Amino acid sequence: MKAPALGPEFVGRTGQILERLNRLYPALIDLSLTRLETLLARLGHPERHMPPVVHVAGTNGKGSTCAFMRAVAEAAGWRVHVLTSPHLVHATERFRIAGQIVSEHELAAVLEEIEQVNAGAPITVFEVLTTAGFMLCARHPADLTIVEVGLGGRFDATNVIQHPAACAITAISMDHEAFLGDTLAAIAGEKAGIIKHGVPVATGRQPAEVMAVIARTAQAQTAPLWRRDHEWFIDPTADGTALRYRDAHGTLDLPLPGLRGAHQIDNAGLAIATLRASSLPVPRQGWAGIARARWPARMQRLSGHLAALLPKGWELWLDGGHNPGAGHVLAQVMDEWSDQSTHLVIGMKQTKDATGFLAPLLPRAASIQAVAEEGQHLAQPVAEIVAASGGRATAGPTLHAALSHLAAKAGPDAPSARVIICGSLYLAGVALQHDGWQPD
Repeated sequence: MKAPALGPEFVGRTGQILERLNRLYPALIDLSLTRLETLLARLGHPERHMPPVVHVAGTNGKGSTCAFMRAVAEAAGWRVHVLTSPHLVHATERFRIAGQIVSEHELAAVLEEIEQVNAGAPITVFEVLTTAGFMLCARHPADLTIVEVGLGGRFDATNVIQHPAACAITAISMDHEAFLGDTLAAIAGEKAGIIKHGVPVATGRQPAEVMAVIARTAQAQTAPLWRRDHEWFIDPTADGTALRYRDAHGTLDLPLPGLRGAHQIDNAGLAIATLRASSLPVPRQGWAGIARARWPARMQRLSGHLAALLPKGWELWLDGGHNPGAGHVLAQVMDEWSDQSTHLVIGMKQTKDATGFLAPLLPRAASIQAVAEEGQHLAQPVAEIVAASGGRATAGPTLHAALSHLAAKAGPDAPSARVIICGSLYLAGVALQHDGWQPD
């Protein structure tokens, strides 16, 4: 097989190492974890020496759920490791070690160690990055490790973790059909592959065919299943200013989530349910930490260089959702924003379902502009996005041009409005760079 292009976001010393390792991409498809397990064995099995692990799979909401768990644990005074993917600007973002993003120097040193031990054997870059994360987590003390699945679950590199404290499965919808199957049940089967014997698994609201697969897998693995509206519940209070969560362990009165959108209530509840199911001794003061959760490119408001291009009083938002399920979630957010018009600036990855993503957004948007940035990895051509919109969208064709066009058309005295840049995490990475964002 041909090695996939890494993209311009892999830069610096770490980028050079990963480019070398990318040349070792396996020539044959191997639907197993044997190759990675062999490498980990040579490194002394770091995946077996990490602090207690919570493993998170799903289609949409994985990163947000991880962010809520991290916020809860840190509010409780815990040191937390978090391994996520993909990164937005630099590879170091994937590795938050004991609360801090790893330095490029330390990451590069670990990658070089892996390169030496691997000794030219076939390997993928994601397997290497996963291994690096395990090594970093094993070498630094912490109270909790949160690991996000990269793709699917059953054969994902992170699934070499044998004994997590708990698993979480976020909202499942159609995505990555070429790898995971072309039905919701098939995709759910791949995601449910992270469920381990006797390990509790929590999940939020799911389509009936998805929940059936998760429940069947949990039963086969004798894994306690925590489902929203069955084993756990979360709802806004009558006045909408707070949340109430409850399960068999009791009731929690909580602040509203720190991440924007009604869908984040499900993600916040899932984070709490997973930690409660794990039986890890989270101090009670930690639960209110959901109000502190932050996660870039998930309904994130921008306030830097790109935002300055818009008229005074306008808001610029960024969301990395990129599949039909994410389109429906974004549509719900737009419905909540009916007080002002909302304009969309959309760029997508070549392999994504632009028609499915756009369908719920078209009737809600005041305008739609399609973009493809020079530094946007595997960008879908602007003309294809315009076609997927049925001709409703116009060509941006870049972020700067699209925002400048909106400002010029509105004029200096235009009523306030909102603009959402969306459709791709790769586009989100470029937008964050242009806006001047720095990870904290």
